[in-house]
Amino acid sequence: MVSPSGEQYEIAAAGYAAVVTESGGALRSLTHHGRDLVDGFGPDELSSGGRGQLLMPWPNRIRDGRYSFGGKDHQLGLTDPGHGNASHGLARWASWSLEEHTATSVSLVYRVLAQTGYPWTLDLHVRYDLSADGLVVTQTATNLADSPAPYASGAHPYLRVGDGIEDLELTVPARTRLVVDDQLVPTGTEPVADPYDFTSPRRIGDLRLDTAFGSLDRVDGRATVVLRDPASGRGVELWVDEHHHWLQVFTPPADGARPGLAVEPMTAPADAFNSGTDLVTLSPAGTAGDELSASWGIQAT
Repeated sequence: MVSPSGEQYEIAAAGYAAVVTESGGALRSLTHHGRDLVDGFGPDELSSGGRGQLLMPWPNRIRDGRYSFGGKDHQLGLTDPGHGNASHGLARWASWSLEEHTATSVSLVYRVLAQTGYPWTLDLHVRYDLSADGLVVTQTATNLADSPAPYASGAHPYLRVGDGIEDLELTVPARTRLVVDDQLVPTGTEPVADPYDFTSPRRIGDLRLDTAFGSLDRVDGRATVVLRDPASGRGVELWVDEHHHWLQVFTPPADGARPGLAVEPMTAPADAFNSGTDLVTLSPAGTAGDELSASWGIQAT
């Protein structure tokens, strides 16, 4: 019998342990000395709510699944039928192939073949690496096509500290947020303000978020989100490198248990294939700029 998420790849180092799955190259679990740092999913479960999945070659939504690039119009499948959008790329349910597996790291690859709506072939690569500094995830795309290709990347971990997010404090080093319409597609940006200002630690409470934050403050090139339990002092941090310009923060519905908070690194915001905001154009295969690598990570505090 095969697990719903396929092969399971375990790695460990310095008290950290993680499981990465064949399905979607997803991060199924991450612990530090037995403490859950992400709200993942079980070995006999499907990822729900995007848990741990990689979002390539675009994160978030494309309005109506339509966009124009290189003078041609394209139509993607509507994988978010509730809002009528194409959502979270083409690789989140794919079978990723093992490239290398050591005690502390695992690398997986997946080739996106040219198809309706995305007529370019890309090689996607992800490496998960554990050390005393926590987990580092590096996502890479290489254009194999003979023409430029639009590209952005993201990931969908749910951070966890204890069994509920209501009493946790959240810090997001962002100065702006996206304003969206009923399709959850951006219509503009505005400075963060109550209740969306998390530049200082703020209790989550019953606040509901599905919000992209931008204009990130950085230290040595990194922007860091902190989720912390003020009662115990324990927490978890997620950092992103300079290629990630956006952080989507999502609170699960309040009508059930909310053990985790989705904090999604994104190189570009929703609908970047139409707006062009922070969209990367990968150069034709074999030329300078045909590849992009972006890294993010998680560590216990």
